[in-house]
Amino acid sequence: MQESTIDSPTSTEGRSFVDLGIPAVMVHALRRSGIDAPFPIQSATIPDVLAGRDVLGRGATGSGKTLAFGLPMLVRLKGGASKRNRPRGLVLAPTRELAIQIHKALDDAATEIGLRVANAVGGVPIKRQADILARGVDLLIATPGRLLDLLEQKSVILDDVVITTIDEADHMADMGFIDEVAKILDTTPKDGQRLLFSATLDGKVDDLVAGYLRNPASHSTAPPVATVSTMEHHLLFVDRDDKRSVVAHIASRAGRTIMFVKTKHGVDRLAQQLHLIGVSAGALHGGKTQNNRTKTLASFSDGTTPVLVATDVAARGIHVDDVTLVVHVDPPAEAKDYLHRAGRTARAGESGVVVTIVTDEERDSVEKLTKQAGIKVHGVRVRPDDLELTRITGAMEPTGIPVEAPDTTVAVKHTAKRGRQEHDTAGRTAAGGRMKKDGDKRAASSRRVTDPKSVKKIRADGTPVPTRSERLASKGLTPRRGAPGAGKPSAGNRAGKRAH
Repeated sequence: MQESTIDSPTSTEGRSFVDLGIPAVMVHALRRSGIDAPFPIQSATIPDVLAGRDVLGRGATGSGKTLAFGLPMLVRLKGGASKRNRPRGLVLAPTRELAIQIHKALDDAATEIGLRVANAVGGVPIKRQADILARGVDLLIATPGRLLDLLEQKSVILDDVVITTIDEADHMADMGFIDEVAKILDTTPKDGQRLLFSATLDGKVDDLVAGYLRNPASHSTAPPVATVSTMEHHLLFVDRDDKRSVVAHIASRAGRTIMFVKTKHGVDRLAQQLHLIGVSAGALHGGKTQNNRTKTLASFSDGTTPVLVATDVAARGIHVDDVTLVVHVDPPAEAKDYLHRAGRTARAGESGVVVTIVTDEERDSVEKLTKQAGIKVHGVRVRPDDLELTRITGAMEPTGIPVEAPDTTVAVKHTAKRGRQEHDTAGRTAAGGRMKKDGDKRAASSRRVTDPKSVKKIRADGTPVPTRSERLASKGLTPRRGAPGAGKPSAGNRAGKRAH
């Protein structure tokens, strides 16, 4: 097996994508996206893929693996024509977000050379994906579960696949997808070219390599530890009672921030708490619909929503530029989870900060975890009003205003059907003393109530919406007994009708 270890960009100094064999029209598309020169893993991998070799790639997240396999795959497919339901290239990704990101990264370059790229992921109507495949797709990017569904209903046939990539193979193993991946590979031609990228090669990933790759060229950009020189790591030791306030102060900072939480419920709860103090935060986890997840990521990517609260489902699927802070609100379970979460910042040579919120009972296990991850970490005890918290995370200057003021009104939920209205707490203030305009409006409209039935619906202009009884009365009608709101003519009206 050919071995190659690339430790720094200097090994590719002076080389360009054109030098590596990528057509000029594709290079122009890359430049429009701000990509001018290849990363080390790309320079090492692209020539072997173009030569038709199987490739085994190992590299830290953010090292440029998508283009390392994606660009040469497109070149290998260039000039051919895919038949109905028969893609010629296949990429398998563990999560919907990663599959969509790969599609986005390759689509412009593919269009320049006349190729069609599509993705097939869960959470989207399968018929829509089947219709796209029926029109012909050159490169299909899919999650294993959805691809198996398409295979079962005969909407896709993999007999014409000449090159396949398995991305984030270690994450596939963590999620229990290796058997599905093997089943899919068994439906592709045995003599097809195969590429596999993974941060680690233990257990079932190693079995996958041995069973499906033939004498692969092996390239590794770095050992699986956090060696990014532009990334700072901090442990913030907090009292349990202060944790929520510390997290809120951090969330109020300027800049794009990702906060990782252990459970789906925890994600939703934290995002809601941040909204209540005026921080715009999106929630991302596996329980959300694909449409919701796509919109949340789009808002985070374009800066509309500066804070993203997520479970580990997002740790390998988010490739967003300018994430300057990653916060482990809940410490990760394993060292590799820490590394993949941390990899959302300090991407492509940019700088970033990673902080872990640690309570006293978590201290021993977290310190052990960071040692296993190879982290050079700085630990400090903080409180919500510490200037040190501001220095490390860029949080707003502390103001002494409590993050959570006591409730002063009764929160009442309503639906249009029941005629109830939801009111936010008027006494809540924003972290660091600020509140968004929409928060001001909600707070201004809040009022103390004792009986939910007494709450009337309010129009956008502030005027009350008439009740059904009031609308009937204005027409000379009265409610029938036993059927509130259902009108019948008044005595005068009934007499008038009999006269007619």
